[in-house]
Amino acid sequence: MSFNAWVRRIHRWLSVAFSAAVVANLVALGMKSQAVWIGLLAFVPLIPLLATGLYLFVLPYAARRRAGAAG
Repeated sequence: MSFNAWVRRIHRWLSVAFSAAVVANLVALGMKSQAVWIGLLAFVPLIPLLATGLYLFVLPYAARRRAGAAG
């Protein structure tokens, strides 16, 4: 499996983890729980999600640039 496929797979699973953290935060807010760590839980997958998302965003532009430079 290529590096790009691994990044894509990691990005998908990080998005699932981020969504679960947001849902847990909403449930805690609905129960009026004052646990601050639940609110900060969404930031754990968010930072690598940002990094992989930026990589996947730049990927087509880098491929186009490489193809233009070679041709």
